[in-house]
Amino acid sequence: MKWGGRRQSDNMEDRRGVSGGQVAVGGGIIGVIILLINLFTGGDIAVINDINNQLQQNTHQTSQPKELSSRDKEMGEMVNAILVDTEDVWTKIFAENGKTYEYPKLVLFRDGVQTACGNASAAMGPFYCPSDQKVYMDLSFFDELQTRYGAKGGDFAIAYVIAHEIGHHVQTLLGTSAKVRQLQQQGNEVEANRLSVALELQADFYAGVWTHYDEKMNRILEEGDIEEALSAANAVGDDALQKRTQGTVVPDSFTHGTSAQRMYWFKKGFETGDIKQGDTFAELGL
Repeated sequence: MKWGGRRQSDNMEDRRGVSGGQVAVGGGIIGVIILLINLFTGGDIAVINDINNQLQQNTHQTSQPKELSSRDKEMGEMVNAILVDTEDVWTKIFAENGKTYEYPKLVLFRDGVQTACGNASAAMGPFYCPSDQKVYMDLSFFDELQTRYGAKGGDFAIAYVIAHEIGHHVQTLLGTSAKVRQLQQQGNEVEANRLSVALELQADFYAGVWTHYDEKMNRILEEGDIEEALSAANAVGDDALQKRTQGTVVPDSFTHGTSAQRMYWFKKGFETGDIKQGDTFAELGL
């Protein structure tokens, strides 16, 4: 991905050089379970936070600042550049549809972080909190995504994840997330899961739309970038995760969509660049 030469956004908070507060020791299987449940969360982390609070019984305090390495600094610059591109692209798309895009914040942290949605550990993976309209990321997640879940490495895999989480911010601004939460409260667990899948697939679609626009505006793509994004989407499909962790697939428990669905909706967004073609709810009969 070509990301150099961008302006610097004032909407990124880099907390990696300060204490992460309470940090789980080891994390163990609970940490892995949290990661699997919450990968690319739609923003409602209340249930996950209940599980995460269990980790607090086995935590220690960190108080020493951590110096950023040259690689850490470069990664931060890349994330900032991606954030800037999401700001420019979504500002343009919203304006074309007679709306005003409100910038979210993106927070980089290590180990643990306090959010308006509750305390979170790095094991939860990247997530968006609608209460403070911030995306939270511990970049060690991407090493985990590659080594544990078999996704290809590369900077565009990171761009895809960021664009997905920004997609949840778009859903918040458009009122989609609030409508989904209301419907989830009215239905049963299976129906709530289906709504969650539709929400996540739409965020994948929005990530594709962002890629489409950003390529037109900034010529960001290099050979293999789209494959990196598709590999990441494939690695975190519900069916792939369930096969890896429990050996069986239970469709009614899906909350994010299958690998095939996640790749399909990202590709559809990328190929069409048309935000109006992202009605994943209608596609799933909702």
